[in-house]
Amino acid sequence: MTRQRDAGQPGRGPTRLRDMALVLGAAVIFLVGWKLIVIIGGYPAFILPAPEVVGERFLRAWAQGVIAPHAVTTLAEITLGFVTGAGLAVMAGYALARSRLAERVLSPYLVAAQATPILALAPLIALWFGSGLTSKVLICALIVFFPVAVSTMVGIRSVDAGLLELGRSLRATRWQVVTRLEVPAALPQILGGMRVGVTLAVVGAIVGEWAGGDRGLGVLINLARGSLFDIPLMFATLLTIALIGLSLYLIVVIVERRLVGAGW
Repeated sequence: MTRQRDAGQPGRGPTRLRDMALVLGAAVIFLVGWKLIVIIGGYPAFILPAPEVVGERFLRAWAQGVIAPHAVTTLAEITLGFVTGAGLAVMAGYALARSRLAERVLSPYLVAAQATPILALAPLIALWFGSGLTSKVLICALIVFFPVAVSTMVGIRSVDAGLLELGRSLRATRWQVVTRLEVPAALPQILGGMRVGVTLAVVGAIVGEWAGGDRGLGVLINLARGSLFDIPLMFATLLTIALIGLSLYLIVVIVERRLVGAGW
């Protein structure tokens, strides 16, 4: 099966190698440009540290256990917030797609909530729910909700009507139509929204930690630029956040390829 698949796509391997080379080349260009800016501008490390300084501080901070506890806390907030927000969004998106009443009632509130900056809501949520895990999860869920709900609504509405008629002609139950026909057909759009949502969940966690908290990568950024005045550590923390966001995005992409490619 694998050989037949590879034989049918002879250019797949070289294309992947080319893509990887382009990504690595872009990274090298970025690092070289960063280094040149530091050299030409003569910036000290407390304003703009060189990439090798950030890299060394990144490795040392992880080895000393400075970043790890904060990263675990932030990752827990992201995971819980994303699962909660995406789960509720899929149900709301389905309701919006199949119920005119739900669309008329909920759409104005969804748009208004999305138009309100999360930076403005975060202090209120921290005030109402405290500075613990609950407020961070709620902020992440709120910021994830809208893109996943909209993508689910669009995906469900785009399901082929003939496919639904086939299900009804075979006397499929409503639950079977939803789980066996509608959701699988809309899965590419739903997972596309989750790609966006998982990166926004990272943003939501950091914003929530800025609004209040005693642990997390957002808290560590404030400490590094404030009381510690360790700008290389701040950059190392930003690098950690970027790596977490990239890793979670790639996980969603892998899940999407497995499910959509397998025809689930």
